[in-house]
Amino acid sequence: MTAHPVIPQFTAHNGFGLPAIGLGTYALNGDAGADAVAGAIEAGYRLVDSAFNYENEGSVGRGVAAADVDRAEIIVTTKLPGRHHASAQARTSIEESRSRLGLDITDLHLIHWPNPSQDEYVQAWAALVDAQQRGVVRQIGVSNFLPEHLERIERETGVRPVVNQIEVHPYFPQEEQLAYHREHGILTEAWSPLGRAKALLDESVIAEIASAHGISAAQTVLAWHVARGVVSIPKASSLAHQTSNLAAAEIVLDDAEVAAITALGRADGRLFGADPRSHEES
Repeated sequence: MTAHPVIPQFTAHNGFGLPAIGLGTYALNGDAGADAVAGAIEAGYRLVDSAFNYENEGSVGRGVAAADVDRAEIIVTTKLPGRHHASAQARTSIEESRSRLGLDITDLHLIHWPNPSQDEYVQAWAALVDAQQRGVVRQIGVSNFLPEHLERIERETGVRPVVNQIEVHPYFPQEEQLAYHREHGILTEAWSPLGRAKALLDESVIAEIASAHGISAAQTVLAWHVARGVVSIPKASSLAHQTSNLAAAEIVLDDAEVAAITALGRADGRLFGADPRSHEES
């Protein structure tokens, strides 16, 4: 039996831990999606990330059920969509996600976007707090929240998120937000951790570091996330890519290499300009 990589764990303010690398599932749908999820879990993944709006919770749940791994070892994440922020809708959406996933309890449930002009994200957060108290969700967090959003939901409910899933990659390193998360014991998860442009993986500094370690450009970027204490959730459908990504958790970059990659950051580094102050998700 092939040994799985040793995956570092990062810990939130309440002791909840996440592995440094998980599986993103955006666009992993249908039977192929379920097979990809099951294969990833059997290859060593213990964190699987989905969302109501990915329209694949059913496939993700079937993949989790099909994997020959103890369910208790797997952290299944989903997200509440923007159109379900109002209290009653949020409660129903949380229950619907659990049904689609085929789980008695969701391990980690996030608010997908704050949608500040809608101004109902506090209601959505209160619904997640209630779901956790009722025992239908284990841990609760957010996605794409800025410090002002994080401070408001904690001030109004007394509950601090364990996770904030945000855009982080070398073109958008988010140093200030990461520092805020560390100070408050909030785990950072990176969506699109490899960016979405081939240009990033072709950067000479990444190529040089990859060559020095005998690894791929993608593994170099994932190792950069690990070194910064960021949980990355790259999407991969093939077993080869899944295992390659997971192996990056064991690669150690030195401080100079981490700094050199971070220096790729750009003022306009967001992938599609989705600023949480104004972006609205349906």
